[in-house]
Amino acid sequence: MTEMMKAVEITKAGGPEVLQLTDRPRPVAEHDRVILKVAYAGVNRPDALQRAGAYDPPKGASDLPGLECSGEVVEIGAGVSNLKVGDKVCALLPGGGYAEYVSTPAAHCLPVPSGLSMKEAACLPETFFTVYSNVFMRGGLKAGERFLVHGGSSGIGTTAIQLARAFGARVFVTAGSDEKCAACVELGAERGINYRTEAFEDVMRAEGGADVILDMVGGPYIQRNLKALADDGRLVQIAFLGGPKAEVNFAQLMTRRLTFTGSTLRPQSDQAKARIAEALLAKVWPLIEAGKVAPVMDQEFDFADAASAHARMESSAHIGKIVLKVSG
Repeated sequence: MTEMMKAVEITKAGGPEVLQLTDRPRPVAEHDRVILKVAYAGVNRPDALQRAGAYDPPKGASDLPGLECSGEVVEIGAGVSNLKVGDKVCALLPGGGYAEYVSTPAAHCLPVPSGLSMKEAACLPETFFTVYSNVFMRGGLKAGERFLVHGGSSGIGTTAIQLARAFGARVFVTAGSDEKCAACVELGAERGINYRTEAFEDVMRAEGGADVILDMVGGPYIQRNLKALADDGRLVQIAFLGGPKAEVNFAQLMTRRLTFTGSTLRPQSDQAKARIAEALLAKVWPLIEAGKVAPVMDQEFDFADAASAHARMESSAHIGKIVLKVSG
């Protein structure tokens, strides 16, 4: 096996043009880890934030972008018993997915669901780990409850719509155009709210309030989200595209028994991510294999054209997931 590999690196903080193809040493398998030959790499918002200099990788993680991929196991480290060379998997990565080979904990790898291509499988880990852990494990969404997800046409949004619907919740979304709202309804949302023309908090209050809200906007949405919640509602924050600060009257959290929580996935321990992987395999993978849930694909780009993939994502014109074809 070659000692070097092709990879896309961030040459300096900046726009998509700073992503450049380079040669890097191929990683070697460490204890409890495997080396994957990457077929496809998913493209996600944190990749763009890292590229812009706003999201440093955790200590010990690769400086290369890329938090999910599909691929084939080509090397196994000591202590790994759940995988073998030749297995086709999709994996949550600590970083390094924009490369021909990547190292990741074996416990963060999941089998490619039957019926899905390697391209589709590459779109599962980052969004499914994020949505399941935040909406169900942290937010406690239950059948019959009203669920609002912001950015319904994003990779996170399209995943959240399908999973919430599959588990029996009533799903509402916000999106930036009537076309995107229609696409969300097609996926299973009960109501699409065009945030450019409607106030989502008024729509949700008219429905009785949201029991759970999944938000990645923050900033000016925080107070509006609290207004949109039903009594005993839960607001789950996973990003702050609109800024991390807001003025909030927290008395309403007590009087209306609201819960305001949130998490980021990447800094969590390997053990915490392994627990999420176990829950996905048990609760969600059967839904995927039964055809009840599937990744929504937007566009594929060549590995060397990662800059165009980032530009596409940052345009917010996409619906669903963007991937890089690395090999295969």
